[in-house]
Amino acid sequence: MTTGSLGLRSSGSYGSLQQQQFQNSATTPPVPPRKPPKMFKEKEGMFLWICKFAPRKKVGMLLICAVSAAVFLWVLYVGKGGGDTPELNISMTSGVFPPDTGQIRRIDLIEQNDFGQIASIESPPPPPPAYFKGYTLPPGNPCEGFTLPPPPADKKRTGPRPCPVCYLPVEQAIALMPDAPSFSPGVSSLTYIHEENLSKSEFGGSEFGGYPSLKQRTDSYDIRESMSVHCGFVRGARPGHQTGFDIDDSNFLAMESCRGVVVASAIFGAFDLIRQPRNISEYAKANVCFYMFVDEETESFMRNSSELDNNMRVGLWRIVVVHNLPYNDPRRNGKVPKLLLHRLFPNARYSLWLDAKLELVVDPYQILERFLWRKNASFAISRHYRRFDVFVEAEANKAASKFDNASIDFQVDFYKKEGLTPYTRAKLPITSDVPEGCVIVKEHIPISNLFTCLWFNEVDRFTPRDQISFAIVRDKIREKTNWTLNMFLDCERRNFVVQGYHRDVLERWPSPPPPGAIAVVHPPPPVIVAAQPNVSTLSFVTSPVKKIPTKRGRERRSKRHRKVIPGS
Repeated sequence: MTTGSLGLRSSGSYGSLQQQQFQNSATTPPVPPRKPPKMFKEKEGMFLWICKFAPRKKVGMLLICAVSAAVFLWVLYVGKGGGDTPELNISMTSGVFPPDTGQIRRIDLIEQNDFGQIASIESPPPPPPAYFKGYTLPPGNPCEGFTLPPPPADKKRTGPRPCPVCYLPVEQAIALMPDAPSFSPGVSSLTYIHEENLSKSEFGGSEFGGYPSLKQRTDSYDIRESMSVHCGFVRGARPGHQTGFDIDDSNFLAMESCRGVVVASAIFGAFDLIRQPRNISEYAKANVCFYMFVDEETESFMRNSSELDNNMRVGLWRIVVVHNLPYNDPRRNGKVPKLLLHRLFPNARYSLWLDAKLELVVDPYQILERFLWRKNASFAISRHYRRFDVFVEAEANKAASKFDNASIDFQVDFYKKEGLTPYTRAKLPITSDVPEGCVIVKEHIPISNLFTCLWFNEVDRFTPRDQISFAIVRDKIREKTNWTLNMFLDCERRNFVVQGYHRDVLERWPSPPPPGAIAVVHPPPPVIVAAQPNVSTLSFVTSPVKKIPTKRGRERRSKRHRKVIPGS
């Protein structure tokens, strides 16, 4: 058997392995050793010639110089990137690598295979920006130069009304959703105080929100990078579990899984009726979390009215029954989900709060794009349509018996001693000190979460009238940071929500006739007139019908104002 019949190469990189195989085989004759190649003989002769003449001084120095020059030229050649083999160049400064950016780097590797083809491994795309910095609409976009038209000249309708708002199409609004959170000035880490043994402070507070002292309240407005503040749910391992405002574990796990946008509302004391959102896109129906918080009384009312199904849903709303409410006042209980949604939905990025009397009629992504992303804001709320001053708002609350007058006066006097002044144009660019707090659009970042925590603490310590405590919290945070919020017009709010009536008002109204029914109008009862002389029968007279006067033309004049000409 010959080497060719084995299919093995007689020379090359596998030569030594072939020789061992033939030596171990008894039937195959050994392969004679190969002659050394001619190149090897030439190198060996040159080496002997160098060793022969190296001891001489002149020749040795000449060789050393030649070798040094060759090494120097080779270093220069390699440093310039020459050669057939690609080299990996790493820039070094003072003998160290460039400073690390905290992210894992991937270096493009270039390999050359036996066929001379180059295969490259591409580096991953660059990471998203650390913070969202806003955007501008492209030129020619209809919303770029949109301005509000003048209000309609209708003197008979002087109350608040909606005004036009330029929304982007839903698809464009979804595409503009930021990949990174907004920057949180002043505070980057926010934690919440947990207390088991509570002791009452100077005034105010509750078992649910704790009893922070006045010193702790002052310290909470000292904005720092890392802060720990009171923010409700002070007892228990987590919000909604043995803290007051308790929620079933199944609901809380579902709320934790909400990682995008949440739309929330609440009904306590069966005070309102559920209103279904309209004009919601299919994408929002599949990705936005709609949650309605109710108490046991409201749940019972809903079951008796056959609104609530076995899946605890009413249309888009998922109904969450809250047990062990922390307050006796339903309005104050409603402030818990209104201001502390970031605690109930710890993984959500954005939230839209609606009072239960409101009906949402615009897609949530369009609202977020219009009032947050386009304005590069992390908090948006509409300002009151009529009142801009806290002191005027307090007097209006007292006149309408919204709360105990003495408590309102105590709160306003406390804020006045802290430096709160009436609103004037000198406060611009602040446009108002009084919000219309029935709608809150918010991004869940530390600074906006801190704002709503401190706002809730004021509501917990003083009166539940959150319009009174809004400005003092905002101003104290603005003193330490450059954080601003978007206070948009109330007519813009009325564009995306329709305001209804509370349930007690609706129940006093007569129910409308069923469709297709014919309304029966009963004539007024006859009036019996006493018999007069020479009248043989009784007269039945109906109520006189007042004739509606018609407008007279210019050519017709009243006789009373006719000009009398003498001698006529």
